[in-house]
Amino acid sequence: MTTWNHRGSLFVVSAPSGAGKTTLCQRLASELENIRHSVSYTTRKPRKGEVNDRDYTFIDRDTFMRMVAADDFVEWAEVHGNLYGTSKNRIEEMIVSGVDVMLDIDTQGAAQMRKLRKAVCIFIMPPSMEVLRQRIDTRRSNSPDDIELRLRRATDEIREYKNYDYVIVNDRFEDALAGLNAIVTAERLRTERINPQWVKNFGI
Repeated sequence: MTTWNHRGSLFVVSAPSGAGKTTLCQRLASELENIRHSVSYTTRKPRKGEVNDRDYTFIDRDTFMRMVAADDFVEWAEVHGNLYGTSKNRIEEMIVSGVDVMLDIDTQGAAQMRKLRKAVCIFIMPPSMEVLRQRIDTRRSNSPDDIELRLRRATDEIREYKNYDYVIVNDRFEDALAGLNAIVTAERLRTERINPQWVKNFGI
């Protein structure tokens, strides 16, 4: 049976460290049908509670650079001294099969992605810098110097919000999640998502 929606969309989500983008993406993917959270590769060490191939695919720097040389990444960047990359094969297989892909990457990676392919770009904003600091402190996995580095970088990242299609302020998590859900739902109803073969079933 031919379905009305023949190809998935790519949703690119960025935010300063600590703004909650990964948690939002994972939660939406667990609650909304036909969307998956794409897992990025990273050389960063796992934080407490993180699971390999669920939160990130954790690899060493040599393996990462071999993947770069093999052109395995659609985008990659170095952030806070660690490397992060998005697998071409992972996202393309899902999109071709009609699955929407939620990709959470930093502003550098998002800029690369916008040049390479069409994507719906969403920026997650913290309610304030004070709240952002509190959230990073709560992790208790970052040194004081690392916290200050992340906050300085957050200022530069927030300036990039104007390059995105949507902005969500993550003050109350459930409200931010509802906003993210609304964006995905609306994008799914765009005319361009209609499969022409499905329309022919109406005798048109």
